[in-house]
Amino acid sequence: MTDRPTLRIDTDDLGVATVTMDRPEVRNAFDAALIAELAEAAAALGSDDGVRVVVLTGAGDVFSAGADLNWMRSMKDYTFEENVADSARMNDMLRALHDLPKPLVGRVNGHALGGGTGLTAVCDIAVAVDDATFGFTEVALGLAPAVISPYVVRKVGRSFARAVFVTGERFGAERALRAGLVHEVVARAALDDAVAAAVHRCLKAGPRAAAAAKRLPDLALRPLDEAATDTVRIIAELRVGDEGQEGMSAFFDRRRPAWAPHRERG
Repeated sequence: MTDRPTLRIDTDDLGVATVTMDRPEVRNAFDAALIAELAEAAAALGSDDGVRVVVLTGAGDVFSAGADLNWMRSMKDYTFEENVADSARMNDMLRALHDLPKPLVGRVNGHALGGGTGLTAVCDIAVAVDDATFGFTEVALGLAPAVISPYVVRKVGRSFARAVFVTGERFGAERALRAGLVHEVVARAALDDAVAAAVHRCLKAGPRAAAAAKRLPDLALRPLDEAATDTVRIIAELRVGDEGQEGMSAFFDRRRPAWAPHRERG
């Protein structure tokens, strides 16, 4: 276990790192400290070859209530440049999680509001409890979901994003599922099993292949000629690399590839 003041990281022997936002007294709302710790954790886990999959969750029965309003109010006396720098640090955290070269599984164990919904959006796979509530509630406070918007729009599309951005309305897990914000909705009692199943699916993928595959949706939306330049190189490198050769050999030999788990997690 690795403990930070507002973050816990537990890594098991299969290389699954569970990152828990640990501010239950404020519903895991993030302030400057938690933002910095999440960014640091993403960098450390991304560069750790022993980590295969990362699970992001919140302590207690809430995922994250978004930005800590007391922290936000304290910025009243910041200069504009200081506010820009602070917002940039939040974006750096989101970008670090978005670009994490490992599968990122969101264990959405309760309400995810404002920036908490933004954290859900950067997860590759999000599993939510059926009583979770989502919403880009910033406009009700005279603010806007600005920093999280590039990640959210990439996840749910412009039409849905505009509809819920301008109202700040809260919506349930089933609507989040239909929008593509989350990928599975389960009863609270089934959450851990559903997350474990998603993690197990990720562990079957070659680590280098998974890192490359994670980049493809964004690459594929670039102009075709630009996309082709990168995608042909990606497959060329993978199929002659050690991992690709091992995967194909395992297929023909009717055995598990070296990276595949030989037991269930737990």
